Amino acid sequence: QVQLVESGGGSVQAGGSLTLSCASSGGTYETWCMGWFRQAPGKEREGVAVICSDDATSYPESVRGRFVISLDLTKNTLYLQMNSLKPEDTAMYYCAADLPRRALGWVRLGVKIPGYGATYWGQGTQVTVS
Repeated sequence: QVQLVESGGGSVQAGGSLTLSCASSGGTYETWCMGWFRQAPGKEREGVAVICSDDATSYPESVRGRFVISLDLTKNTLYLQMNSLKPEDTAMYYCAADLPRRALGWVRLGVKIPGYGATYWGQGTQVTVS
């Protein structure tokens, strides 16, 4: 059974930085695409960053140039480096695994898809920017 465990969330002032981690264990995936998503109270879940095994990445316009996604296969860990944080970045952040490759396009275009076709989700880590 695949488990995804996020960490690294917290409270930070606007302009600050945080790095989220998502440790993966317990199985293998059919597709090697993983991603970060976020959901603020009263809003739909939205894609923040996606990475696939060929190092293809995508970001929506709202975070492009500020967030960087990376994957360390030796540690089975997904990261999200978040810089120049804004109050509107406040949300619960989730990592997802076994995403379809077309999630790259969805996230790049800011399209919101229920579940995004992911097989596995973590429990989330809260990020608060004030």
